[in-house]
Amino acid sequence: MDIRARAARILSRLADHRGSLGEHLQPHRQSPEYGLLQEICFGVCRHHETLDFLLGQLLERPLRERDSDLKYLLLSALYQLRELAVPDYAAIDQTVKAAGQLRKQWSKPLANAVLRNYQRRQTDLEEALARQPETVRLNHPVWLADAIRTDWPEEWQSILERNNGRPPMSLRVNRLRNSREEAMAQLQQAGLDCVAGELAQSAIYLAKPRPVNEIPGFADGHLSVQDEASQLAPAALGPEPGARLLDACAAPGGKTCHLLEFQPEAASCLALDRNAPRSVMIRENLERLGLDAELAVADAADLSAWWDGSGFDRILLDAPCSATGVIRRHPDIKLLLRPGDVDSHDDAQFGLLQALWQCLKPGGRLLYTTCSVLRRENEQVISRFLAAAGDAKTVPITADWGIECVHGKQLLPGGANGPDGFYFCLLGKN
Repeated sequence: MDIRARAARILSRLADHRGSLGEHLQPHRQSPEYGLLQEICFGVCRHHETLDFLLGQLLERPLRERDSDLKYLLLSALYQLRELAVPDYAAIDQTVKAAGQLRKQWSKPLANAVLRNYQRRQTDLEEALARQPETVRLNHPVWLADAIRTDWPEEWQSILERNNGRPPMSLRVNRLRNSREEAMAQLQQAGLDCVAGELAQSAIYLAKPRPVNEIPGFADGHLSVQDEASQLAPAALGPEPGARLLDACAAPGGKTCHLLEFQPEAASCLALDRNAPRSVMIRENLERLGLDAELAVADAADLSAWWDGSGFDRILLDAPCSATGVIRRHPDIKLLLRPGDVDSHDDAQFGLLQALWQCLKPGGRLLYTTCSVLRRENEQVISRFLAAAGDAKTVPITADWGIECVHGKQLLPGGANGPDGFYFCLLGKN
């Protein structure tokens, strides 16, 4: 099957809320055309509202709901014509052929006419696009753009613009094995241009993403792939020598490993996650880095399933959330996320905080983090928790990064060499 027909089917399933883009792309990773398949799928998700508007201008009437695969085939073709260095004739010819592979022979003349019409009318269509609401031009669902604008009235446009950018590849130096300067010298010697992160002392940004097997130092545990925002968590939590550590919601293990790199004299570390297949990745990362932690597969909120009653000195809770701070890495979030999802997230986040608080020793600290930019999942969850818990207080994070919130700190999505959107709040137990 042509790569364009594959992309159309993947995107159609995605729009029907059947799985994530990562899940659908995984079986095709060994394909020689995987790069183009990924580019088309990610590109259509990033530019969805714009492409959908253009297609609506080119069709005499909307396509039937059962022809969703054809719709996404045409959106994919428009993305190629607008954004990629694919010759127009090749994009159009291959799209028409792909329509037949979708078992829609009747649509081949339609596909040809729509795309030829776009070629003729491109200037006028782009002018019409410029007159559309910002949510169309900035490629976000109206409800999501409104939610971000409500929470960040001064920054919302830049957040949406950066959500549509291509994410940088950031590395974390294992400072038990080498320094950042040594790691950067090794990368540059291998021909990989890089710069140091400005916020985390362990962060390095590659000028161009590379497969991990091409990154010197990755296989032998000198480097890991991790966004710079996540790398700030251990310093904010401040584990001391001899501390008992808990990383709740730990998979795939990047934060667990970084905690142990940051504080190698911790008494113990428990990595907890409810997803068994993803928990395997925690063990793989620990082994690659030469680290050791106890693993448990259980729901962190169900204490009877995993907790032995011994308190922890430090707890890291990277709570499940809307992931609105990492849309640039997962643009399918814009298609998959629905308003009601945020309702379920903030209740689950509050429940996790309540459960894990019981596991924290008096005098201990819990760091609550999310990769969300929505206040409802962040400081509002903390406000609700503080009102319910009589022995909890916020502890200032004294680092000079982030935006100070009512409770905690917020990082907004960065640019080419900047972090993902991330929220941090440090809590102390009286």
